[in-house]
Amino acid sequence: MDLSLTEAERELVDLCREFAQKEIAVRAPAAWEEARCPTDLLREMGALGLLGMLIPERWGGIGMSTVGFVAAMEQIGLADQSVAAAWQAHVTIGSLPLLLFGNDDQRERWLRPLAEGRALGAFGLTEPDAGSDARGIKTRATPQDDGWLINGRKTFISNAGTDMSLAVTLLARTGEGFGSFVVEKDTPGFTMGPKMRGIGWRGLDTRELYFDDVWVPDEQLVGDPDLGLGQFLRTLEVGRISIAALSLSLTQAVLTMATDYAKQRVQFGQPISKFQAIQFKLADMATELEAARWLTYRAASLRDAGQPFLKEASMAKLKASRVAVWAASEAVQIHGGLGYMLESPVARFYCDAKVLEIGEGTNEIQHTVIARCLGC
Repeated sequence: MDLSLTEAERELVDLCREFAQKEIAVRAPAAWEEARCPTDLLREMGALGLLGMLIPERWGGIGMSTVGFVAAMEQIGLADQSVAAAWQAHVTIGSLPLLLFGNDDQRERWLRPLAEGRALGAFGLTEPDAGSDARGIKTRATPQDDGWLINGRKTFISNAGTDMSLAVTLLARTGEGFGSFVVEKDTPGFTMGPKMRGIGWRGLDTRELYFDDVWVPDEQLVGDPDLGLGQFLRTLEVGRISIAALSLSLTQAVLTMATDYAKQRVQFGQPISKFQAIQFKLADMATELEAARWLTYRAASLRDAGQPFLKEASMAKLKASRVAVWAASEAVQIHGGLGYMLESPVARFYCDAKVLEIGEGTNEIQHTVIARCLGC
């Protein structure tokens, strides 16, 4: 594995660490409590060049390696999972379909403002009756007047309804195949439901999207009109690495919280960190974190090397998300009653953890992908 970073990448990771500690950690918890997306923070990250990490400089990004992006994600996610979730969704599934499958005109029109941090991108796959079963989507695009008429509904779509959202790249049936289409925010017939309320990621803007006779011209079709499903699935491979990285950051955050608290909390005349039961919990958390970390960086290094990484990305996402959910539970247990109270930071991270086993393909789907890669 090549896990080395360039000097510029190391500086960017340091920049992420500083911004996360001085700005995100201070301001994001209030947004989580108020269940609002802190686009002020995302705009500031855009001004720093952080919203175009995986996009080449030609299109307004900074061309960071996948390994570098994972390292940066660890720093952002330590401060707040909602901001990190919005950021990673924008950088990966919100932007990469245009980079990987769009033409130069589409990249100039939509990818550049995303990469330069002037707008947020969104990815529309999931529907009420189609999530893991991506082929089951019902949203349909019908050819009409040098364009396409789109009808359907998407759900659990992040970044589409904020004051800096630009458009959503969605998947729709085009007959026997599937196509990807860019639908801009104010297109007639494109409406949204209210911000959805989750038990975690409360600072992430997630909504249902409705498409009622939404007409888009041919130039808003991304790639082949029948191969859009494959395009979306390829994009999700990168998204799984980013969810694994987000999981690493959560595990590291709750491990640090639990360790610090265990050293301070006194029971039976000594800090609870002196008790073997607590020591073993912390030791297991640290060990599992390292195992998940190596899987994640391995998948990232394969992508950077231009090698297949489907299996490794699924393994990383599966392992890292399971570790995050388990570690968050153990950290709450170490905090005792305080950990159960929402006033405690560890409780916020506990609430944020569960969705990591669901987003970018459920862990059950990751098992299926891995099994297929093994020849099953």
